Amino acid sequence: MDISLLLSILAGVILAVGFLGTFIPVLPGAPLAWVGLLLCYFSSYNQLSLVWLIITAVIAVAVSILDNIMPVYMTNKTGGSKAATTGATFGLIIGFFAGPLGIILGPFLGALIFELRATRGSFGPALKSAWGAFLGFLLGVGMKMGAVLFFIWLYVRSFLK
Repeated sequence: MDISLLLSILAGVILAVGFLGTFIPVLPGAPLAWVGLLLCYFSSYNQLSLVWLIITAVIAVAVSILDNIMPVYMTNKTGGSKAATTGATFGLIIGFFAGPLGIILGPFLGALIFELRATRGSFGPALKSAWGAFLGFLLGVGMKMGAVLFFIWLYVRSFLK
């Protein structure tokens, strides 16, 4: 098999795994997808410019940083503590095993439970901070997903030039 073809196929596989990483917390979605574009750059089957490679690297770094900041920012904005952010993360991990609905509800329920524990049962503030943690999580996932879908679009488009 031609090494260039192997690079192109591997790039597609890594981009797909990067997409999974947009909602699976143990996989670095955008950076992993960017590695797929890097392989694409070195394949003669794809036409991806160095400029696009640099732009997408900046996007991957920015999205990765914002993904870590958004849940904390939104939790703080709604008066929550670090417990809500931690709970949202645990909820996502546990919710992953419950399927798509678990991935959506897990962060909210995790943030709510952890914040209820931190506030000693004060439901109103816990609900408000859980909502903030959940919104921050959704914003982070949305940004990662948008970036990785853009990377996949660049990969597909690189065949057509």
